[in-house]
Amino acid sequence: MNKNQIYLYLAWLVAIIATLGSLYFSEIKEFIPCELCWYQRILMYPLALIIGIATFKNDVATKKYILPITIIGWFISLFHYLEQKVPGFAKIKPCADGVPCSAEYINWFGFITIPFLALIGFTFITVLMLLIKSQKSN
Repeated sequence: MNKNQIYLYLAWLVAIIATLGSLYFSEIKEFIPCELCWYQRILMYPLALIIGIATFKNDVATKKYILPITIIGWFISLFHYLEQKVPGFAKIKPCADGVPCSAEYINWFGFITIPFLALIGFTFITVLMLLIKSQKSN
């Protein structure tokens, strides 16, 4: 197993854990996702499938499709986290009907919230994709 395969596998593992974690919070703990949570899910869930296929096919070329998704997800997660943690920041984007995006279902150690977990997931996948070296054609 070469480094690229390991990076793909680890990225797939992160995407699966993030997907299962979000499903745990909504389906088991019955936390209702806010609007920004939905955007993060829309970007993370397909990654579990796309990176999984890329892992089994050892297709490092998929990184050019994965990176834009993870970078957009990273910015949404960062925005969501700032909305929760920075006073006055939540007023920048008014909440839609339902759960306010500034609500914190969890707050472990005073800083770990659900958007923070998503931010870490998108960060790990992005870094792993950036570590993948393109294969030279013969």
